[in-house]
Amino acid sequence: MSQNFDIDSVLESVYNGIIAINRAGEIMLFNRSASELLNISKEKAIGKDIRDVIPKTELFKVMETEKTYSSEKGQFNNKTMLTNRSPIIKDGQVIGALGVFQDISELEHISQELAKTKAINDELRAIIESSYDGFWITDGEGYTIMINSSYERISGARAEEVVGRHMKKLEEEGFCSESVTLKVLEQKERVTLMHELFSGKKVMVTGNPVFDSDGNITKVVTNVRDISELLSLKQELERTQVLTQHYKEKLTEMEIKLGEGEVIAKSKVMKNILDQSARVALFDSTVLITGETGVGKEVIAKYIHQQSNRKEDPFVKINCGAIPENLLESELFGYAPGSFTGASQKGKPGKFEMADGGTLLLDEIGELSKNLQVKLLRALQDQEIYRVGGVKPKKMDVRILACTNQNLNKLVSEDKFREDLYYRISVVPIYIPPLRERSEDIPFLIRHFTRKYNNKYNINKGFSTEALNQLIKYNWLGNVRELNNMIERLIIMVSKNLIEETDLPGLAHHTSDTSINMSLSEALNEVEKNMLKRALGDSQTTRETAEKLGVSQPTVVRKIKKHNLNKDLIS
Repeated sequence: MSQNFDIDSVLESVYNGIIAINRAGEIMLFNRSASELLNISKEKAIGKDIRDVIPKTELFKVMETEKTYSSEKGQFNNKTMLTNRSPIIKDGQVIGALGVFQDISELEHISQELAKTKAINDELRAIIESSYDGFWITDGEGYTIMINSSYERISGARAEEVVGRHMKKLEEEGFCSESVTLKVLEQKERVTLMHELFSGKKVMVTGNPVFDSDGNITKVVTNVRDISELLSLKQELERTQVLTQHYKEKLTEMEIKLGEGEVIAKSKVMKNILDQSARVALFDSTVLITGETGVGKEVIAKYIHQQSNRKEDPFVKINCGAIPENLLESELFGYAPGSFTGASQKGKPGKFEMADGGTLLLDEIGELSKNLQVKLLRALQDQEIYRVGGVKPKKMDVRILACTNQNLNKLVSEDKFREDLYYRISVVPIYIPPLRERSEDIPFLIRHFTRKYNNKYNINKGFSTEALNQLIKYNWLGNVRELNNMIERLIIMVSKNLIEETDLPGLAHHTSDTSINMSLSEALNEVEKNMLKRALGDSQTTRETAEKLGVSQPTVVRKIKKHNLNKDLIS
């Protein structure tokens, strides 16, 4: 059975609003949906100029351009409309225009809400991704939604291997030894477990359920923290604390045991010597310490002993140049009972035996005769000695240190010192430069000796700036020993508490810089320049120089410019 439809009924039934105008702009068609959407009755619209009904109409533009405009958004009565506009053409002529529109306000609101939700989701994903802890997120059924890169780093798993898969299956395949997610879904509460991964890492895993308004679990968020890193940091901190305490104890012990032989090292070269000495102290290799008389060879020898594992055992010194040759052998090796006229009937141990288990310092070893050099070499090689007049060897456990102010290489070439003995005692050579080559140590040595003798004699004396500068400029051919003696003499002999330049016994005639024809300010300027040059030479940066001189870095830079020194040193 056929049924006739009239076009007006169809247009009236369409959900979209439809408006048609003729060439003059009169409204010829205005369906029910248009009336409802625009809140204008059909009677008030039909036959009216569209500009009176919809002042901002675009239908005239459609007729003028003869173009179709589709999916354009517009606002009318606080509603968002989506409009399609087309020209009405008959016999090739534009006779009007048609507008079809619908209210998309609700859709627009939903779209905006979706955009906001997406932005929030993106932000949450970025937050999760940036976390140092690992995250594993599943839905309420236990299917994996995402893991972050930190979880990949910690576990070695990859997102493409687990996303979309159920935790039960992943547990069976060994991705985790025990699924926290499944326990959370079962117990409906937070669950924390400790896991050890295949990589050996220990992790703490905490699963948290996310509930909807009906109390159903919609997500399970699992946090994974690498405890092995925390444990490693904790252990490292504990080791550092133990080492710090150890070093504190060692420093205290050194200060107590070194006593008057305290090492003063401000210059770079002396710090390097102390560092080298501390390293060699850990081994029983023989050490040859060379340098001019009075530079502190014995002090370094004591320092090596105190840093070694023999520090609780004897430190014995013998000056090979201060004992007559006919007595030196018995002093070194001891003698058997009745071995010579006047000898003790009980015999006597020598320095080797006295130092057994500890350290023996052979001072001025270059003074040994060739005969004694042979016997010393044998003792070093065999680790045993024969007392003078004795027939039985004695095993010795002695660490040997040797000192000399002579050039042993030259003595070897002159056949005055055995080459084999030289190589035996100089396994580790340490050269201590003279004081004049490390003048930045002088102010600190002066301060040390001043305190030492003030405490010893229960007085309180000091030096004026001018006196200090004069002491710093002095050549000190006798090195630290001469400086020590000079400070003690001045402390004792000068009656005033402030020792001035005029109290110094003729040092101005023996300084490293001739400044007799200078004014006091010029001389001080010269001292400042020389100290700055020396400190710069021993430093990599002006900050290091400032630390050596006890001033600020800007002061050093200013002084460099003042004395017109190398600008390349400013850094």
